[in-house]
Amino acid sequence: MKTLRRTTRAARRERGSVSILVAVSLVALLGVAGLAIDAGLGYMIKARLDSAVDGALIAAGQAVTRGASQAEQITNATTAANAFFAANYPQGFLGSTATLSAPSVNISKGTVTIDLDAQASVPLTLMQIQGFKILNVATSGEAIRRDLDMSFVVDVTSSMSDTTTQAAVRAGSVSFLNNFNTSTDRVSLMHFATGTVVDVPFKSDQSRGFDRTTMTNKINGYSFGGNTNSVEGLWNAKYQLDHVITQPSSLRVIVFFSDGAPNSFSAKFPIATGYTCSSNTNTIKSGDDKPVLSKSKNPYGDNPGGLADMSKQSANMTGGCYDANANNIANLPANYDLHAAQDADSVIPIITNSPRVVNNQMPYINPANNTSAMQATNFTNVQIKYQNVNRASRNLLEAMASKARDEGIYVFALGYGPYLTVPKGPDNEYGQDILKCIANVADGPSRCYNPKQPVGVYCYAATVDAIKPCYAQLASAILRIAR
Repeated sequence: MKTLRRTTRAARRERGSVSILVAVSLVALLGVAGLAIDAGLGYMIKARLDSAVDGALIAAGQAVTRGASQAEQITNATTAANAFFAANYPQGFLGSTATLSAPSVNISKGTVTIDLDAQASVPLTLMQIQGFKILNVATSGEAIRRDLDMSFVVDVTSSMSDTTTQAAVRAGSVSFLNNFNTSTDRVSLMHFATGTVVDVPFKSDQSRGFDRTTMTNKINGYSFGGNTNSVEGLWNAKYQLDHVITQPSSLRVIVFFSDGAPNSFSAKFPIATGYTCSSNTNTIKSGDDKPVLSKSKNPYGDNPGGLADMSKQSANMTGGCYDANANNIANLPANYDLHAAQDADSVIPIITNSPRVVNNQMPYINPANNTSAMQATNFTNVQIKYQNVNRASRNLLEAMASKARDEGIYVFALGYGPYLTVPKGPDNEYGQDILKCIANVADGPSRCYNPKQPVGVYCYAATVDAIKPCYAQLASAILRIAR
């Protein structure tokens, strides 16, 4: 019996030790569980906080373009950051309290830097057993927007002369400009048809910013008419970036809007023997947009007029006149050297075998056209002239765009309307393929895609209602690469 009592006492002592171990282990297990639960809670809060700050930075970067002064721009950026953060971090999210510190917006020498800091605190659950009461989470973010030089080119050809299209082009173009900062971004504006007019050049004193009000008034005053001399529009855009600005920004962009493929170009055309220029109905006048050949003789349906209204660029022909059938043009010149004195790098071959074959022939067309044989000869000669003018126009635009991209300039293209999606011209090309070429996009023709050059964006607006969204897409893409 004595032995039995000793064994019972030992068992009781062992049970007491186990109870202590269980209690200690339970506290440890609760601590581990609390750490896992509260750490998971902190992770979810941190992820939501990061997302809200990132979104607030994007909103601030977009809003800083609005305002007539830097003070207004900073206020707009701050307001947008606060509003976006509040909308994306719900009050009391998982029991937490979050605050966004006052945003820091610094605008200096064309670069906008936005810094944001945010904090959140949440009461702990099981970790309170270990004496921890509050979990504090913090995050920060910075957005830097590079300085921007942009040439904006708008097509005002006769194919967009109906009032609905004109209104949509004006509204979309004005809306596009609203995406850029009038204090830090440099923008030049021009429009083209048979010739090109630079409405608002870059500031000659190299200061930053642009006059959005003047540009808006210019756009709203556009009149529409003339042929599609696209290469002159692109040359002027490149010239503004290369020569008007002597201290370029880190990001240079051309935005090119058009509703058709090129069908015109200007050059120094040799005068045929026996022709003289005199004051007659074919003398070029300001605003004159006569095509070289009448539409009734056009075998391709898109009216190339490459020899029209050259006076808008320079006095390209002695006396400044041309024959209605281009019979006073001896031949096409070897090179597009219209601006060689101002821009030696702009010289591009006209007579070439690539990418489209162009020879120098400009055969005579008999205006009498009174016999079957003569009509057949005239038709053949018209075809030759149209092929050469049309192909040269397209080659020149693509070559000028490639020259721009060689210099690191991004080209963004917006194509509008039905003329771009039907085969036209002597080679039955789609106009939008040419715009894809100048933008250097991967889904364009393989012959012109070069991944080693800046890759732009092409957006197609099938209807007038799609013009403004396309402009918004281009603006968003430009702002992305500016960060």
